[in-house]
Amino acid sequence: MIVKDLAKAQSIAVRDGFGEALIELGQKNPQVVVLSADLTSSVKAGDFAKKYPQRFIQVGVAEQNMMGIAAGLAKAGKIPFVTSFAAFSPGRNWTQLRVSVCYQKANVKIAGSHVGVTVGADGATHQALEDVAITRVLPNLTVIAPCDSLQTKKATLAAAKHQGPVYIRFNRQSSPVVTKEATEFAIGKAQVFLKGTDVTIVSCGILTYQALIAAQMLEKENIRAEIINNHTIKPLDTDTILKSVKKTHCLVTVEEHQKAAGMGSAIVENLAQIYAAPVTEMVAVNDSFGESGKEDELLKKYHLDADAIIKAVKKAISRKKRL
Repeated sequence: MIVKDLAKAQSIAVRDGFGEALIELGQKNPQVVVLSADLTSSVKAGDFAKKYPQRFIQVGVAEQNMMGIAAGLAKAGKIPFVTSFAAFSPGRNWTQLRVSVCYQKANVKIAGSHVGVTVGADGATHQALEDVAITRVLPNLTVIAPCDSLQTKKATLAAAKHQGPVYIRFNRQSSPVVTKEATEFAIGKAQVFLKGTDVTIVSCGILTYQALIAAQMLEKENIRAEIINNHTIKPLDTDTILKSVKKTHCLVTVEEHQKAAGMGSAIVENLAQIYAAPVTEMVAVNDSFGESGKEDELLKKYHLDADAIIKAVKKAISRKKRL
């Protein structure tokens, strides 16, 4: 399902997968249109714009207007992809997303690039750390956080086929590609990337790679982690997660997002209704903004790297043993 040698995994910009998918969709489906808010090249929509100029709309720095236009296009039978940095869309146009898109179940696809602290030098204003919180709460909206460029491509293609609004969050920078062409992708179906018995680690986005690295390091200490790539945050695949935590009784969630109201919160909310909550630790940004810096340094400072995951695992296991 995933590459065997993580150290040799090829690093590709995650947003490249989105750009490749747009070109493929443009070739296959004439109803697909793309909208940009003056960030065309940054979100990798430029090739689509050049190849299909009649199906590309540049609205300028007007994210609210862009979402409204997309809702109208969807009602006219088109499949619009709204593209921008996640800090701006859905950050600036949440009201239009709520009323014009989700309330009407308009078939709009929202692509939010540049998520997490790994945006790096762009700093806090451009590092979307709250987008899961403001999207997963909206009725009718599917929320996806793919783990690498290849899965981002598959998620974009799947979103185009899905009837109804979809939000896809993805990163700017290069990240190791841990999946394969043959790795299946289905909206709403989490993937068990590694089997384990001692702790369940549920991750999303590019931190899935950090989780896999942590699992390799933990195995040297005879701690066997089960790694679940939870690419769809809403609807949540509670069954897959529940099956794992019933076995391990120990859960660590990992995401490049605020700890509050993120993927980890969604998992705990769901499990609390159907199962005695497992011992849980969350690896996420703890109620703070990001800052400008190098990607690896930011991951370390904000406790989002493999070392932080290992510490969280050991803390959770120690608490489990005391119960």
